[in-house]
Amino acid sequence: MTAPLTPPPPPHEQSPHNAWQPPAAGYVAPAPHDSVWDGSYGQDGPGMKREALEAAVVTVAVAVGGVLLGLLWWWLAPHVPLVGDVVDKSWVVYLSDSEGEQAVGVDGTFTLLALAFGLVSALVVFLVRRRGGVPLVVALGVGGLLGSLLAWRLGVWLGPTQDVIAHAKQVGKGVTFSAPLKLGAKAALLAWPLAALLVHLGLMALFGPRDPEPYQQQGPAPKDPYGAPLQ
Repeated sequence: MTAPLTPPPPPHEQSPHNAWQPPAAGYVAPAPHDSVWDGSYGQDGPGMKREALEAAVVTVAVAVGGVLLGLLWWWLAPHVPLVGDVVDKSWVVYLSDSEGEQAVGVDGTFTLLALAFGLVSALVVFLVRRRGGVPLVVALGVGGLLGSLLAWRLGVWLGPTQDVIAHAKQVGKGVTFSAPLKLGAKAALLAWPLAALLVHLGLMALFGPRDPEPYQQQGPAPKDPYGAPLQ
């Protein structure tokens, strides 16, 4: 004679350990793989328009700064002395000091001033808009290049006349006069945009906003009823 078997529990009964528990506070359920995109971009559209507008303003503002750079270059650059003479009834012009370094000083003055303008423009843009962005970086580079071109042409226009023969005839034979202001090393035009880009990059790396950690965005990891984190 066998003992009666214990009937199994009804299907609807659950063990206390397997009972459903509410999700932990702060848990964000992952989106289903078959979720449907509704076609909206949130704030991306207006955000890009605003960044483009700010980039245009920065480009114009930085380029206009080239006027001040041109004035400072014309004022601070050393003068290259020239002297005129008559040889075989023809006027010739030559350097008054053949060993002088004034021509190198003209290029060096422009380069140092352009580097300073690049540093200041990058610092001002960073303080005004700390979020950065690709359009802003492009605006700094383009604005710095345009500002350098404007400063170069303005300094040449403000400096002595380009017609050195006429100038020599005007001042007379053997009289020293200043050579036209010119930029011998055209690579100096890149000093402003390169300095602005490097300084802005450094400021963003040191003091720019940081992206939050992924776990800080989604809250604490979910746990099972026993308190262990789910894999």
